Amino acid sequence: MSGFSQEELTWHTDMNKAFDIAVKENKPILMFFTGSDWCGWCKRLQNEVLTTSDFKKWAKDKVVLVELDFPRRTPQEESIKIQNYQLQSMFNVRGYPTIFFVDPEKTPEGKKNLKTLGSTGYVRGGAEKWLEVANKIVNVN
Repeated sequence: MSGFSQEELTWHTDMNKAFDIAVKENKPILMFFTGSDWCGWCKRLQNEVLTTSDFKKWAKDKVVLVELDFPRRTPQEESIKIQNYQLQSMFNVRGYPTIFFVDPEKTPEGKKNLKTLGSTGYVRGGAEKWLEVANKIVNVN
């Protein structure tokens, strides 16, 4: 198996699973609120940032990725729909694309908490400019 740079990132759709991984790996979660099959700015963010090798290299070590999709034509499991709308409401997301960085925390009682670190959306200038913003939010180098 060659081509290390061909490695694909895992975008989780199940927030609980992503939460557990993030806690175990001690990483923040990147939540990508998108309308994958209708939102033009979401597609631009995907093409200009999220599918680039710079982003992939950065994300692999820094964050656990979660895609929270709100498609208009693509069928979606009911449980995912419910989860996505709950998170959209919880984080007061009003437009797409929106990216929230959160720190997963377990309370002593075992409850799951998502501490907001910050948010961003589409940033002009490609992966380099977007990553500058992201690094300020997650506070990592």
